Parts: sequence; structure tokens; C-alpha cells
Amino acid sequence: MAEIALENITKRYADGTEALRPTSLTIADGELFVLVGPSGCGKSTLLKLIVGLERPSDGAIRVGGQDVTQRDPKDRNMAMVFQSYALYPHMTVRENMAFPLRLAKLPAPDIDARVEQVAALLELDGLLERRPAALSGGQRQRVAMGRAIVRKPAVFLLDEPLSNLDAKLRGQMRNELARLQRQLRTTTIYVTHDQTEAMTLGQRIAVLRGGAVQQVGSPRELYQRPANLFVARFVGSPAMNLLPARIDGERLMLPMAELPLPEPLRGLVPQGTREVIAGIRPEHIGDADGPAGSGGVTFHVRPELVEWLGADVHVHFDVEAPGSGGLGALQRELDLGAEHGDRLRLIARVGANTPAREGEDMALTLDPAGLLLFDTTTGERLGAHAA
Repeated sequence: MAEIALENITKRYADGTEALRPTSLTIADGELFVLVGPSGCGKSTLLKLIVGLERPSDGAIRVGGQDVTQRDPKDRNMAMVFQSYALYPHMTVRENMAFPLRLAKLPAPDIDARVEQVAALLELDGLLERRPAALSGGQRQRVAMGRAIVRKPAVFLLDEPLSNLDAKLRGQMRNELARLQRQLRTTTIYVTHDQTEAMTLGQRIAVLRGGAVQQVGSPRELYQRPANLFVARFVGSPAMNLLPARIDGERLMLPMAELPLPEPLRGLVPQGTREVIAGIRPEHIGDADGPAGSGGVTFHVRPELVEWLGADVHVHFDVEAPGSGGLGALQRELDLGAEHGDRLRLIARVGANTPAREGEDMALTLDPAGLLLFDTTTGERLGAHAA
């Protein structure tokens, strides 16, 4: 068993900096768990605490039920793969992969058998006698992975291992990592700042900001039911549109349209609430004359930018939003962007047959089923604790 339990762990440095606020997480045995967030959010600190490169200021770390909080890294049966491949340039692929087994003083026949087995798994068996300089970036990353796998650790810890690869190779390596993890069934913690990488790899994801966990859930949960504005904007590409809104009885007043407050949202609005922040994903705004147009609320815009991406087209447009309530302050606090004085920049994701042209008026339709509402003071999604 390699279930990992973090019990109220924190990390404070001598100068008073709180790199990690009290954090409790449980990572299941055999799970691929992703830590994601912007630079400086505490995800790498959390990884170092788990592996033992740093000690927590408070709290406990348990692996398979055993307290490992004060154990050295070598005594935790974990293997870490870093952003830099950290291969020995004077050694062959075979020697690099065998190195940790030689340190453990395994018999030579066992070392050879393990290296050959893992090399075949990673499709490195034809490269065993090459040195790192003769390998591509993807091959070097597989060697770094192989060096970790041969140890047969209880836990893999991966700290942004694909950051040095180009976009196409990153996609290929993501698929390989997911395949390997399913095959090996080893508990794996993966750190990244790339939300696309997190969404495509993670069985569950923890989103961090400012040393605190904002939400833990499956990719679907984070996308469809974000706990707050930060998660809503951080997860998804293009990001969720946010705009000030007003509730008048059972009507929801948006800057560009007015509509009945959708039934699923009515019971979530606290009594007396008048100002809220509305969130809508770009795919819930479509062409008025397209399939998404039926049953929605139509409004007219003049696109500022039209991005043709093949099957999808992103239509960027502005709406007037004078006196945007709490949205402006929250945008600045959370670095949400998309604010242009009294105008807000929104994005619609439409089909390739769209009539959208930059500078030409067009009709769009908003699907009320895609609306989420957020508190203007806390930024929390209304109903987040009930979902």
C-alpha cells in the first residue's frame, strides 16, 4: 500500500514567509494525482515535503499508514524525476539506468534484468549503449523515467518533467506517462503549472494558489463546478468569461442581455443578494443561427478578433460594463485579466461555419444552462459547498 496522507502540513521559513498553509490531502494507492497552479503557489514545496527534501513546520506525512515526516529521502522508498533530466553525460543509457541499483548493491544479474525490462517498457532497448548527448529530448526524458522505474519505488514524484520539450513532444510524452502509470499502477504525484497537462493526465487534481489548496477534484469537477473564481479562470482554455450581473426578483441582468434566472440557480442565491458575478464558458456562447442558438438568449456584438483554429473559431468581443461592482476588485486581486476600463473582453467558441468577421456586426446566443454565479466578496461559487 502506498496511500499518502498529508495531515495539516505547513511550511514556514525563517524570515516568516509561509510557503504552504495548513494542507490536508489523501492520495489513493495507485492514483495519478496532479498538483497545479501558477509559479510560487507552493506546489513544488509540497512535493519536496513529501519526498523529504524539506521538513514541514507542522503536521504529519504518512505513506501506507506509516509516519515518514522525519525520515530522510533515501528511507521513504520514493523516486523523483525533475524538470532537468539530470543524466550523467559520461555514462551510457544502460549505466544511467543501472546507477541507483548499483548504489543499492543489487547483484549484477538482477541489475541487468531490471534495466533490460524497463528499457523494453520505455522503448529504449535499442539505445542502451548511447550516451545522453546522442539522444533527443524525449529520449532523455524516458531515460530519466527509466532510472526511477528500475528502483520499483512505492511512489513516483514528477516535478514538471515535460517543461523542456516542444509542444508536440509534450503531447506524446503525456500519453506515454499516462500509459506507463496505468501499467505500473504506482502512486504518482505530478507537478505542473500547465492546466492542460493537469487536465489530460490527472485522475484527480489539486489547484493551489498562494500556498493554499483552492479545490481538489476530477478534471470534470474542476471544469464544470469550480469552487471559486480563481479555479474558474485557471482551469479551461480559453478561460471562463466573467461579467458583473444583477438579480432583480427572478430575472438575471447581464451587461448584454436579460434573462430569467435559471431554475438550478434559484435556490443557490442567498436571500437579499442583488449583485453577483456570472461565469460562462466560451462554448456556451454560440452563433445565433447555429445549433446552439435555440433556447438561448440572443445579443449582438461586433467582433474585435476572430481566431480560426480549424474545427473551432474563437470570437473575441467587448461588452459595456460600467460600474462593474465587485468584479474589477476581484480581477485585480486574483489577476483575472480581461478588464478594459468600463468594457469587458469576452470569448465565444463557435463552429467553423460561423459568419463572424472582425468589425462586422453579428448575433450570438448565450445558453443559460452554462451559467454559474459567484459571490462578489469572497469569489466563491454560489452552491459550491452544496455541490
